[in-house]
Amino acid sequence: MITIRGLKRLTVVVLAAAWATPGFAQAPPDGDPEQQTSQASTRQAAIEQQQAAKVPTLHPYIPTRTEKLFEQLDVILAGGTLRWHPFFDNAYSGGGFTLGAGHASYVSAYNFIDIRGSWTILNYKRIEAEFVAPRIFQRRGRLSVLGGWREATQVGFYGIGTNTVQGDRTNYLFNQPYASALLTVYPNRRVLMLQGGAEFSRWSQEPGEGSYPSVETKYTPQTLPGLGAKVTYLHTQGGVGLDWRTSPGYTRRGGFVSATLHDHHDSDDKFGFQMMEYQAIEHIPILREAWVLAFHGRVQNAFDKDGQQTPFFMLPSVGGGSSLRGYSSWRFRDKNSILAQAEWRIMVNRYLETAFFYDAGKVTAHRSDLDFNNLKSDFGFGVRFHGPFSTPLRVELAKSPEGLSVVFASSAPF
Repeated sequence: MITIRGLKRLTVVVLAAAWATPGFAQAPPDGDPEQQTSQASTRQAAIEQQQAAKVPTLHPYIPTRTEKLFEQLDVILAGGTLRWHPFFDNAYSGGGFTLGAGHASYVSAYNFIDIRGSWTILNYKRIEAEFVAPRIFQRRGRLSVLGGWREATQVGFYGIGTNTVQGDRTNYLFNQPYASALLTVYPNRRVLMLQGGAEFSRWSQEPGEGSYPSVETKYTPQTLPGLGAKVTYLHTQGGVGLDWRTSPGYTRRGGFVSATLHDHHDSDDKFGFQMMEYQAIEHIPILREAWVLAFHGRVQNAFDKDGQQTPFFMLPSVGGGSSLRGYSSWRFRDKNSILAQAEWRIMVNRYLETAFFYDAGKVTAHRSDLDFNNLKSDFGFGVRFHGPFSTPLRVELAKSPEGLSVVFASSAPF
């Protein structure tokens, strides 16, 4: 048992050992204030010398090139807009591999003007400027004002209807200047969505380029409405929907349903028509969103105005990277179309997911024939690079009875 006397002896021994240890900070005796002041001054002078030596080399942290690249990638994956940014939207579906760039100039905290252009290996061209106000009406609305010009040189046309033959392809060219405005409003900031817009444009359909015959070598204006036409349209639209997704650009839960009426008024009263479009999307998360079952359905109906006709290049269609992915773009056209898609999406990591998909659809001359009989279909596998709100890159391989197709896109399929 340790006694009080033993504790006192132990304390004396510990203090003596500490006093003898080199580097032990010994306070000067209380009776020597001059020595205390001298030591304090010496320490202060040493600190000031060290700080003065660092001043010439002080500067804000400069990120490396790799760090800058990843910062820009994070902005793109988050759905943001860089001042200089890639732009991979081509002039028209089916243009092939696309190269493009844009420059955004912010006119306020959130509003910006984006000037951009793109070119494809098939010589499709597009240049446009867009003003975007993403947070109007106290963040309940988004306004887009767009103006530009585009040209597609080798758009495929296979005939009217679902029973057309792949080998009967012809090509046509069109160019189009356009100016439009689109307003989307969420009245309660949540599910209900209202949308309205107007576009003024001129479609000029001309002989096609490329290895396939031009469309006018097989058809005439009497057998194919709109052949060789130059049509000036005032296109207005209005729609209502319910949207409970995280984001239109990328989501792993929620859904969307909408109905939109498009009115195309021809200033010459020859090719005016209306189109009604219905759409439904649903995402069902499984295993804490590690898997997602995603479904998409769309129906389009075109109606000729009195004494007018819908031009062939404006008919509803299926085929291409966002509809029947195993078929060529614009493969099937007619007055009505139906499309159904299903995907099993598997999350790999924060920025990467894979998907197995199945597409089915067809076109018909009459609305009464829009059923699930005799659908054209395909299946395939894809890889998507995404952020929390956008899908900047999608690569897919699709198989149909007409062969294999490779899809490169800069947006989600639906």
